[in-house]
Amino acid sequence: MASETKRKRSSPAVSPISDDGGYQSSRESSSSEMGVIKRKNIVKGNEGGLKYICDVCSADITSTVRIRCAHAICNEYDLCVPCFSKGESSRDHDPKTHPFSVIEQHSIPIYTRDWGADEELLLLEGLEVYGLGSWSDVADHVGGFRTKEEVCDHYIKTYVESSKFPLPENADPKDLSLIEEIPREEFQARKKRRIEDRKDAAKSAAPATPKQKPTASVPACHEVQGYMPGRLEFETEFCNEAEEAVQHMMFDPGDGVNPRTGELEPEMELKMLVMNIYNARLTARADRKKIIFEHELLQYRRNNIVDKRRTKEERDLHNKAKPFARMMNHQDFEDFTTNLEYEHNLRQAIGQLQDWRQMRIGDLKTGEKYEQEKQIRAQRPAATGAYDRLGGVRMPKTNPPIEIPAATTALTAPELPERLKPTSHPQPVASLARPPSSALPPSSTTLTPLKGPLTNGNTNVSPTPSSTLKPKYSVSLLSGTAPLKLANENTTDLHLLTKEEADLCSALRLMPKPYLAIKEGLIREAMKSGGSLKRKSAKEVCKIDPSKSARLFDFFVHSGWIQKV
Repeated sequence: MASETKRKRSSPAVSPISDDGGYQSSRESSSSEMGVIKRKNIVKGNEGGLKYICDVCSADITSTVRIRCAHAICNEYDLCVPCFSKGESSRDHDPKTHPFSVIEQHSIPIYTRDWGADEELLLLEGLEVYGLGSWSDVADHVGGFRTKEEVCDHYIKTYVESSKFPLPENADPKDLSLIEEIPREEFQARKKRRIEDRKDAAKSAAPATPKQKPTASVPACHEVQGYMPGRLEFETEFCNEAEEAVQHMMFDPGDGVNPRTGELEPEMELKMLVMNIYNARLTARADRKKIIFEHELLQYRRNNIVDKRRTKEERDLHNKAKPFARMMNHQDFEDFTTNLEYEHNLRQAIGQLQDWRQMRIGDLKTGEKYEQEKQIRAQRPAATGAYDRLGGVRMPKTNPPIEIPAATTALTAPELPERLKPTSHPQPVASLARPPSSALPPSSTTLTPLKGPLTNGNTNVSPTPSSTLKPKYSVSLLSGTAPLKLANENTTDLHLLTKEEADLCSALRLMPKPYLAIKEGLIREAMKSGGSLKRKSAKEVCKIDPSKSARLFDFFVHSGWIQKV
């Protein structure tokens, strides 16, 4: 009678906690206080799942019927059947007054053919304790050498994909079709055989290699330094100090509104402005992360390998096109860069064909031979001297590119200014002034301008006697004026003028700096029309006395700087 009374006082609802079929009271599976789930303190067995032992004799009672105390003082107190029948106890357990519950094996199929009722309840209990998604811990909780993939697939197919979600298809208590189809003994034999097969396979399997990369979400776990893959964040974010402006900001209900006018106070407007700036920074941070994730920029090693396969021109082209990735998705950007590389290759091929046509090459075989020989010639070092024994086979020194003369060269070249024309007697390097004509001997011959190139003001070609020489330009003084005395003491820019220009400035009473400005303006105006200029246009450019501008125009025409129209 005492046992029957205790059974009536015990809770009839049961839930499993062993991998072979044990059940326990539903309130003992996991107690929840203040919303916090407390995990049971039960030893894990070597075969997976939870292992239970008798609290009196320490016998393994995982796979057998056990008695659990239902009193609040005895937390997870289990007894084997022999100890319970003898009335033995330990700690605070009192078998005379404490209620109890009998936990039996219920290893029978109820929802699927290969999962028993005990495993189904262990699955739900593990999901409650460890959370949905922790399939490795849930598989250890279920036991029976169930893998995490097997547990995950069974939960999705049985519960999630059920037409009676969240209940399984065979959730009706009156549905006993699987129990009648597969007897208890046959199902337990299958389960025992499966556990033994997987145990032997685990013993004979090769030891698993240790993981080279840590799995924690820390910056050292990813090939991009500073990235935390578990949190999808970087150690240093864009605008990393954005939170500092709002970390001490507080908003109370009804705060910041003027009760009289109903408008926002200036302090609240300032807070809202700071919050808008903060939200704009968060938006910019999210946009940059979206670009990184969408274009797979975190795959650094793979992208680096692909980048090394490109040529230098293709790599530079790809880097220049990267700013367009912000306005394209990944596939469009890949197509865009691929088309750019294709266009670049086409341009190179067209240039090569044009080079072959210039070299009178008409077939591909000859073109390939020409390219090989061209590459060999480019790899040869240049000749070091005339007496080098390998000078005949080495690459000759390339000539500098020929400069195309400007349009004014044909107009200004025939008549060079006097200061650039070659002289009959070479002067020493230290001499900077031209010797006067009176110092020349009477027997010296005059020379015509030479066509040879000038070196330091003298020609490298032998002089040819001539009886004509371009006359010197004579400057007439202005009426009623005396020449201006120019000296280095009172004129800072006199050293920039030649002797003829200095005499001209003295006769026209012009300072060197205004003269240089007028000279630059006239030459620029003449260059616009091919080196020629009208006298009237020169007067408009000079904007000085017409008599002075006319003399300046005649001097520039005589010197060959501009051509008279």
